[in-house]
Amino acid sequence: MDISIYFEPIELPDYKFGEDSSGFRMGDLLRSYVDKKHFPKLDDADLAIIGVNEDRNAVNNKGCAHAPDYVRNHLYKLFRGDFNPRVADLGNIKQGHTIDDTYFALTSIITELIKNKIIPLIIGGSQDLTFCNYMAYESLGRVINIVGVDSVFDLGKTEQELDSQSYLNKIILHQPNFLFNYTNIGYQSYLVDPEAIHLMKNLYFDVYRLGGIRKNIEEAEPLARNADLITVDISAVRQSDAPGNGNASPNGFYGEEICQIIRYAGLSEKLSSIGFYEINPKKDRNDQTTHLAAQMIWYFIDGYYARKNDHPYKDKEEYIKYTVSIKDHKDQLVFYKSKKSDRWWMDVPVKTNYKNIYKRHHLVPCSYNDYETACKDDIPDRWWQAYQKLM
Repeated sequence: MDISIYFEPIELPDYKFGEDSSGFRMGDLLRSYVDKKHFPKLDDADLAIIGVNEDRNAVNNKGCAHAPDYVRNHLYKLFRGDFNPRVADLGNIKQGHTIDDTYFALTSIITELIKNKIIPLIIGGSQDLTFCNYMAYESLGRVINIVGVDSVFDLGKTEQELDSQSYLNKIILHQPNFLFNYTNIGYQSYLVDPEAIHLMKNLYFDVYRLGGIRKNIEEAEPLARNADLITVDISAVRQSDAPGNGNASPNGFYGEEICQIIRYAGLSEKLSSIGFYEINPKKDRNDQTTHLAAQMIWYFIDGYYARKNDHPYKDKEEYIKYTVSIKDHKDQLVFYKSKKSDRWWMDVPVKTNYKNIYKRHHLVPCSYNDYETACKDDIPDRWWQAYQKLM
């Protein structure tokens, strides 16, 4: 499939390629679509940046369609880290005649990239584009986990049309359904209807309050490691650090905290797509939000090139196995610890007839704290949530 038909070249009048950089700035290292005659080659690309100039279904945040080139303008000026990026910047998707045209184009592009083992980095645009990202996995027949870094759940109402504040509801209700688990990182209780929190628990989804994650940011690592798709709403960051958003709140993650979470995402061998949404240059102050988004993308790329390739599916000899018996519980809890990275997984039982469907989901990323909880004769919440779905 020729995905180039969906794109238009990048125009960055403020960025001078190769000027005063010794060739080490990201803009000089990325394969960028700047000439209509030369679409970037994807033969050996690891990652692909996609800009989406679309905000027709944005709620209270019109103007976020302009974000991609503003973010690029800062990303391109950053120096590379300890990596040699094989990253293609494919340019911006041409806005469709209708929003459904844009949705179709984005889904088709993401499907093609994932099929070719290239991770799409989507710069929106509004967060309803997450639904298009999800639909790409449906077309591939792949059951997935979604992680949302967001101050709210974006459930909307059942009868509500698809928009940036109802996309998750559309994913949950969509049939056939390919969503195994949804995890929210950083919700703020006073912004969320208590009934929505109750619904999340009834669905055995994992939701983590902002304060709980900020108290121990390292607990976000196994959450990000369990995701196939991550969707980031910039409103998860406090307004003082990211003012460029119509739904910004005084509270949220600090800039350095969101960058740490995004680096965890890059480190995950399971993750195969990520999107950054709701960044609004019209509401920004001194490009502060677009600059932060550029640094987030830099940290994702840095994490990607620091991957350890140590998922337990690959070679059980590279792991230390721990078995813990829980009083009055029929199943022993099995943990694996990587000798390479010291990261932990739990092996959760699955029904025999579901093993093929859920083979990517019964080894659940966890932390040492979960192992400690089991050693104290208590079942970790993370294990129990997965068990409910698998059995």
